[in-house]
Amino acid sequence: MDQAINPSVLERLLRRDRVLTFVALLGISVLAWAYILAGAGMDVRPTDIQSMRGMAMPTHWTASHFALMLAMWAVMMFAMMLPSAAPMVLLFATIERRRHEASPYLAIATFAAAYVLVWSGFSVAATGLQWLLDRLALLSPTMSTTNAILGGAVSIAAGIYQFTPLKRACLRSCRSPLEFLSRYWSSGPFGIGLRHGLYCVGCCWMIMLLLFVGGIMNVTWIALIAAFVLVEKLFPRGEWAGFAGGVALIAWGGWTLCVQIS
Repeated sequence: MDQAINPSVLERLLRRDRVLTFVALLGISVLAWAYILAGAGMDVRPTDIQSMRGMAMPTHWTASHFALMLAMWAVMMFAMMLPSAAPMVLLFATIERRRHEASPYLAIATFAAAYVLVWSGFSVAATGLQWLLDRLALLSPTMSTTNAILGGAVSIAAGIYQFTPLKRACLRSCRSPLEFLSRYWSSGPFGIGLRHGLYCVGCCWMIMLLLFVGGIMNVTWIALIAAFVLVEKLFPRGEWAGFAGGVALIAWGGWTLCVQIS
């Protein structure tokens, strides 16, 4: 720009940017949660006698059914992950405005689009895993695993993952927005968004697989996992909540396996 913006004007613009960005993120999150609470896309398994008995019978998967399941997973990921990504997006908006003194909204949209793209990729993989489990008759009508041993093993694996170096590294990046942006700013908005999305998936992918244990259609379970992710990423000493969650998951999974084996 030919002339720098007056500092007081810049501060007003920064406040406006933060408010608009926050409102946009909040609006998307609210719409995603409304979709989940309304059950859109979830009442998709057959309602015949086998479902009424809770029997695990494979669903007839078509292209439209896969697309519906993919949309359901994508909306769930947006609802669960966007709130925890808000500090990173808001800080990005502030730095972008201070550096260029121009409207940051295109850069913010690019950043967010890249982040959403990564979680959309995870949603494709999750939908594929759901298809596989369904074909193996391992999903109930509520889309939770019907095999307690498998559920216990997934719980133990998710608990152990909480203590791995990869998990800790990804969590540190998610919990330190300023350090993250300083390290990767040269990647540009799309590159930063992709990196943040990848670190975010690296941090939470095992936790998300617990949806197959508690039930993909279980709204309470979805909310509990979302709350755990939020606490772990944003709250002071959130990493300790992650450790406690890991211990609880290992204990829960171990108890489940012991019950089944005995």
